[in-house]
Amino acid sequence: MLNSIAGGGSFITFPALLFVGVPPISANATNTFASCSGYISGAYGFRKELQVHKNELLKFILISLVGGIAGAWLLLQTPESLFREAIPWLLLFATILFIFGEKLNNSLKQSTSHHRHAPTVGRILLLLMLLAVCLYGGFFNAGLGIIILSYLALAGFTDINAMNGLKLLVSSAVSLVAIGLFIYDGVIAWNEGIIVLLGTLAGGYIAARVSRQLSQAYVRIFVILASSSITIYFFYDMYM
Repeated sequence: MLNSIAGGGSFITFPALLFVGVPPISANATNTFASCSGYISGAYGFRKELQVHKNELLKFILISLVGGIAGAWLLLQTPESLFREAIPWLLLFATILFIFGEKLNNSLKQSTSHHRHAPTVGRILLLLMLLAVCLYGGFFNAGLGIIILSYLALAGFTDINAMNGLKLLVSSAVSLVAIGLFIYDGVIAWNEGIIVLLGTLAGGYIAARVSRQLSQAYVRIFVILASSSITIYFFYDMYM
C-alpha cells in the first residue's frame, strides 16, 4: 500500500525480511523479486505516456539492463559481512532521498529549464549517470524510484506522468535482469519472497480503492518516521 500511495515500501519489506532471518544479500535479492510485479504493472499502466518518448525507450531499456546486471553481479561478489555493514548507510542514503527527493527534483527542474539543449559532453554525462542509477538499483533496490525521478528531472523531463512511466520502466528492466542473476545464483528466499509479492499485489489493489480517503502527506510522514527509525536501529545494531 505504501508503494502505491507514497512510495517507500522497501523501507518496511527489506528490514522485515532481515528480521525473520533471511540473510542480508538474500533479503535484498528477495525484496527486488517481490517488488518487480508492481513495477511491471505500473509501467503498463503508463504505456500511453511512454509512447510519447518511444524514440528514447530503447536507450533507457538497454542502459537499465546493463546497469541492473552489473549492480546485481557486484552485490553477489560482496561479502555478506561487508554488505551488512553497508546496510545502514544504504538505508540512510535512500531515506535522505525520500525526504528531500521532491525538493531536489524541483531544484533540478529549475536549474535545467534554461538548458534543454545540452552539448555532447552533457549528453554523455547523463548517459553515464543513468548507468550509475541502474547499477545502484541492481545492487540495492530501496530508494531506486526517487533516484530515477531525480535523474529524469536533471535530464530535462517535466511531465510527471511520463516521468513516472519511465521510472517504472527503468525499475522493471533493472529488476528483471537482476532477478535472473539472483535466480541463477540461488539467493532468492522463495517462501518469504512470495509472501511479500502477494502482499505487494494485495496492497496495490487495496490502495487503488482507498487512496482517495488517505492523506498522502500523512502516509509520507509515516514512511519518513518508519525509515528513519529503521535506519537508526541498523546503525545502533552495527556500531553499538
